[in-house]
Amino acid sequence: MREKIRTCLRWTTILLLAASCCDGAQAGSDPLGNLVTAPGGAGLGAAWRLGRSPYRGDGLRVDLVPLYLYEGRYLFLHGDRAGIQLEPARGQHVEVFLAHRYEGFPYNSRPASLEGMAAREPSLDLGASYELRGGWGEAYAELLHDVSGGARGSELRLGLRHEWRAGRLRFWPKLMLSVRDARLNDYYYGVRPEEATPQRPAYAPGAGVNAEAGLYATYALTERWRLLAGVTSTRWSHGVRESPIVQSRFDTQATVGLLYDFSPRHEPWPEAEPLRMRVLAGKGSDCGVWKIVRLVCTSTTTPDRTRIAAAEVGRPFIIGLNGWPLDFVGWLGLLRHFDRGVQPDAWQVDAYMKGYWYGLPWSDRVMTRIGLGVGVSFAHEVPLLEVRDHEETGRNTSRLLNYLDPTIDFSVGDLLGVRSLRKTFLGLGVSHRSGIFATSQLLGNVKGGSNYVYSYLEWEM
Repeated sequence: MREKIRTCLRWTTILLLAASCCDGAQAGSDPLGNLVTAPGGAGLGAAWRLGRSPYRGDGLRVDLVPLYLYEGRYLFLHGDRAGIQLEPARGQHVEVFLAHRYEGFPYNSRPASLEGMAAREPSLDLGASYELRGGWGEAYAELLHDVSGGARGSELRLGLRHEWRAGRLRFWPKLMLSVRDARLNDYYYGVRPEEATPQRPAYAPGAGVNAEAGLYATYALTERWRLLAGVTSTRWSHGVRESPIVQSRFDTQATVGLLYDFSPRHEPWPEAEPLRMRVLAGKGSDCGVWKIVRLVCTSTTTPDRTRIAAAEVGRPFIIGLNGWPLDFVGWLGLLRHFDRGVQPDAWQVDAYMKGYWYGLPWSDRVMTRIGLGVGVSFAHEVPLLEVRDHEETGRNTSRLLNYLDPTIDFSVGDLLGVRSLRKTFLGLGVSHRSGIFATSQLLGNVKGGSNYVYSYLEWEM
């Protein structure tokens, strides 16, 4: 252990000295930080992570990472990380955050090397970071601890980064050391005594130091569309490398993605566009979301007669994109599930970006909008419809899922001839949670979800 500490100190010294030649932009080790640069800006997209699994016989992993991005003055959301950020002094940046850890056994299929072992789940880490920035570059330190109850381990990350720009291209290499405690390594890469076999002896990797190098880049296709690509390689500590269930000295991951930036062209937010408010109420449906949209199936008669009610606040991001009849509004909602005693009622938080198209031939007389919202949903308890699906199929459930919100509405003021109510809308919609066909570890590798058909009223505040 003393030798590991001395190695860590030597590498830390090298990193801090090397920082003297390095201009950072991201937040700590987060590769999705600063993809949206405008204050109050937001973005939406998807990325794919590809890499060889560290577990023996597991092969190639392909994982979808939904990119839900928001960059506020104090709050931020970076796809798999969310938290609070402060700048106590010029050139300093502090964060407290929750982050998803991309480690753990495969969800639905196990290689022979892992048969008979208890599941090792991805964790939710509580973290804090401190960054020192300047014309010379950026150096950072992060401390993370698993708060999801699996590993309950901790990790200290020390790193540096430098950024260059060349026209539409922005790229940044990074170097990082991670000091991991025994709990973290033993949970993910150890073999417990009761899991031992003649071919797989009991093993505990213990604490160790990983070294990581990476390169990320973005390319602006247009003012709003951006490509994202990156590659990282991590050299596992000696204890992890010697584990009987680990197959590689290195963990190499590649990332490719596409992002749309909804940030307003002018800052701060245009005062001419007031906030919007929406209230809704609805019932659960066993119909698929696209069958409901196409009116092929609209039944709201479920065995449990579960219901929802919600209030949402929205802020316009783009009005009349490129002169088209197309607006984008960001929504944040608080929804309540009423499960009628089958399970306790529970809260759900939805955050999503929604496009409204109002180019129908009669919209100049009675404005009619077709909307589609895409974002993220976090339920305090897994909704009852999803619990029923899990019982029938035996697949995973997750409190965090992708969120879709297709709607159609019309202007109450236009219909009644009351000008003051022209921005008041009455409509129908579907509240849909899903795991994107079991393609995303971040969303619990869930297949299926839940649908609620609702009516709503929206107005300007």
